[in-house]
Amino acid sequence: MDSGTDAALTSLGDPTRARILSLMRSSPDGRVLVGRLATELGLRQPTVSHHMKTLLTDGIVTREPEGRQVWYSVAPDAADRVDAILGRPREATSVDLDRITTDLRSRFGERVSTDQIREVVADSHARLSATDAPLLASRTFSFAASRLEAVAAASANTSETTPNVLFVCVQNAGRSQLAAGILRHLAGDTVTVRTAGSAPTADVRSTIVTALDEIGVSIGDEFPKPLTDDAVRAADVVITMGCGDACPIYPGRRYLDWDLEDPVGKPLTAVRGIRDDIDQRVRGLLTELFADTPPN
Repeated sequence: MDSGTDAALTSLGDPTRARILSLMRSSPDGRVLVGRLATELGLRQPTVSHHMKTLLTDGIVTREPEGRQVWYSVAPDAADRVDAILGRPREATSVDLDRITTDLRSRFGERVSTDQIREVVADSHARLSATDAPLLASRTFSFAASRLEAVAAASANTSETTPNVLFVCVQNAGRSQLAAGILRHLAGDTVTVRTAGSAPTADVRSTIVTALDEIGVSIGDEFPKPLTDDAVRAADVVITMGCGDACPIYPGRRYLDWDLEDPVGKPLTAVRGIRDDIDQRVRGLLTELFADTPPN
């Protein structure tokens, strides 16, 4: 590791300096003033100046006097190292909602009205945008398609023989994804499985993906989704995991609350224990779902 990388690691070991650089990168022209940083961070100017001096000494930022003001920005030579440590700033992406609506209309046009498709697409995009989700366009399509399937199923007025299970946790990045992955793995197409979060994060946690992969379960293209009424209305069984009263109650649904440890911030060894607990619960649920189904 070169001295420049050492300096970046040392400077960014302090969370306040990391926050300073994040604010610097997010400013319209990439420049900040100490006074404005102090206001944004809720700190005294001398404190911010101290951190800025360290960043300047380590070659992480540059100083640019302009009249009586002094602007600071990320040093060009340090930009890649800062990105490597803080993560690259997410770029704005273009989302063609009209194209998404048109494509979904070709799939659902005979079952859901065009106005409702357009409304669900716009709402799905807005909800996912609020989570700072990556791959926003493709995820908007997938989320809207899942919701429209639920809408179509609820209004079909036909006898539905495939059980529909909805797993809900807070971030939809841990417990609910573990449960859904295992149920899909065991049940295949015999059960419709959905997930949602009362306050979803941007992506499924890497420890969850790893813990599932260890037992042969793929996360596939799953991602955190906001909780919606249509998903609850379409479900036969709604299983909540630590999300309190966020889930709306509809008659005719079975509601279960699984008291599970939250895997957030837990090492992989702890996540494995949570996974195995969920695995046993899912197997029991699967047995119950088909308890009244006559053998072939």
